[in-house]
Amino acid sequence: MEAPTSTTLVVVGDESTSAIHALERFANVRAATFDDAPDDEVARWSAAADSPYVVHDHDPLGHVAAAWVEFFDDQSTFGVLELEIERAIAAAERHAIAVPDYYVVLHPEELPTTWKHWWLGVLASASPTRVIPWPDADDSLARLLRRLPTGRAWPDVEDWLPRVVGAVPDRVGLPRSA
Repeated sequence: MEAPTSTTLVVVGDESTSAIHALERFANVRAATFDDAPDDEVARWSAAADSPYVVHDHDPLGHVAAAWVEFFDDQSTFGVLELEIERAIAAAERHAIAVPDYYVVLHPEELPTTWKHWWLGVLASASPTRVIPWPDADDSLARLLRRLPTGRAWPDVEDWLPRVVGAVPDRVGLPRSA
């Protein structure tokens, strides 16, 4: 599958559906919400987009995120987290998933603590300018599209995702002491 030529944003948060639908009226945005769609279907949809911006709510690392949160919330085992990381790396290597250019996290102050550490800690530590906390879910996302931050792209999934197992809430992103 070819890499998409569009700038892709994944919007996460309780109001992601309404925020995404507010962008549908713009000619330069292809927006959609996906309820339990398979990764490969979303990847094909994104790759086929001919708009400058592709915006949706399907996180290709969602299973890893959920396993990480559940592990630290004592709802799952370390083995499940390791398995989800292995699956995500394998899917990335065969181009079945692709990390979006940006994650937009709506109302991050309202997230449960461990989820907040995932989005603004674990994920942001891999590529700080690619995770954007956004306080407003209305059509202000259109303003965001006009001024997306620039910065280094995401490193290859296989380079940073294995380190997620050592990312501890309240400690992730902090410098390690000597």
